[in-house]
Amino acid sequence: MQATVTVTPAALPEVLLNVALVRPVFLWGAPGIGKSSLVRAFAESLGLECVTLLGTQLAPEDLIGVPQIVGDRSRFAPPESIARDEPYCLFLDELNASSPEVQKAFYSLILDRRIGTYELPEGSVVIGAGNRATDNALARPMPSALVNRMIHVHLRASADDWLVWASGNGVHRWVVDHLVQRPDHLWSAPPKTEEPFSTPRGWHMLSDALHAYGENVDGDTLAVLAHGTLSPVHASAFRAYVKTVRHAFDLDAVIKGEVAWPRDPQDRDLLFFLSEAFRARLAKDLPASRKHASPALQKLAFRSKALLIELAEISLECAQLVIATDDNGVPVLPSWFLIEVGRDLPRLAAARA
Repeated sequence: MQATVTVTPAALPEVLLNVALVRPVFLWGAPGIGKSSLVRAFAESLGLECVTLLGTQLAPEDLIGVPQIVGDRSRFAPPESIARDEPYCLFLDELNASSPEVQKAFYSLILDRRIGTYELPEGSVVIGAGNRATDNALARPMPSALVNRMIHVHLRASADDWLVWASGNGVHRWVVDHLVQRPDHLWSAPPKTEEPFSTPRGWHMLSDALHAYGENVDGDTLAVLAHGTLSPVHASAFRAYVKTVRHAFDLDAVIKGEVAWPRDPQDRDLLFFLSEAFRARLAKDLPASRKHASPALQKLAFRSKALLIELAEISLECAQLVIATDDNGVPVLPSWFLIEVGRDLPRLAAARA
């Protein structure tokens, strides 16, 4: 299932409130972005118990029940987890990872809200969720009849939404502060190989581990934790960020001239981190047109060129990183600034070309 229009976690509750109360909803999203927790929170907001069924752990008889004799006839007795007297939220997690037989068993439950003679109580909500095959997750094609029985909503990760949640849920300050600076590190596409990758869930796990170890966690242990929960690039960046915290290196201090770029070879990871943060700061603060630059931003542009010269003297690679294009060859920094860099920093411009 390909996403054409997506919603953020902050927008999802309103969508569910207006849609899930009248029709079954299927929530698509990459692994680890919080689909399950969002559904549980939505159910709680309605005062409904959330009953979760994992599609990968079900057999058809777990849904339709087993036959029992009533008088001279037989009927299927639905399982106790489903057959409830009070309205509730039925959450069908990993629905598209279940076997074809299980998916068929869901047909009447999803469309008619019925299993055999049992009907879901009035006011109940049915929500399904699943990962996408494009994320290298376990996913089976859903029959068109099942697809057509639900309204499909695609969820995307949002750093702004997650940071709001994190600030009120005890997420470690290093994780929060790092993602404030590098919101693009919240999520990374799942790799084709079996290795960790960055997700909101992964950052939360890293936070829990950091809380368990305490502030004095050593560098080797930090490396194990970061590389065990995040993508390799993001893990290295996070370790470098922690190094800036512990060694009083700060990008704002570098820009203000209060401290210089780190020159020690053993701080090369720190230099790369600061270079990436510098690039992100310029991309965020500098306007697309020079005429829209305030005096303060013009001062930042002037200071940045001096910093690029200093950075190139230490590491031409890091200086190139600041002004490089993105993976698609599109400039990240404003063209007017890059033109000035090419004019005023010919060595760096030549290396960039």
